[in-house]
Amino acid sequence: MTDGVPDSQASDQSSDSQPWYRDGLNFTCTQCGDCCTGAPGTVWVSEEELQEIAEYLGKPIGEIRLFHTRIIRGLVSLTEFANGDCTFFDPWARKCTVYKARPTQCRTWPFWNSHLASPEAWQKVCDGCPGSGTGAFFSLEQIEERAGRIEL
Repeated sequence: MTDGVPDSQASDQSSDSQPWYRDGLNFTCTQCGDCCTGAPGTVWVSEEELQEIAEYLGKPIGEIRLFHTRIIRGLVSLTEFANGDCTFFDPWARKCTVYKARPTQCRTWPFWNSHLASPEAWQKVCDGCPGSGTGAFFSLEQIEERAGRIEL
């Protein structure tokens, strides 16, 4: 294994049209919070996900929309604090306050199409995420199921 990329997958695309990660990848969330913090970004949310978050927190959905979302290019994203931390990230506990109701984008990390585009893209993820490239094994089918839930 070269860092987080299995050696058999590091530089080849199979002739049978299988993706470079055809032998699977490893990932175990360390709950470091790094994917919830740092540089500003977007966490896309659907109406259903907002409703689930509201129910989980026991708050009206209007309150969740008002205080925790913004519109970007016609789509709804969670807001963030001035330092880039997600609106639902607790910096003292370094935990997500809505983990059980977190959006699909968060549930599918790090198996986003943009991260799976090449071994180099995956390696960048592994360089920044201590759980990527280590831990639990995910098969090709599991990876593609997660990647298919959201286009990122």
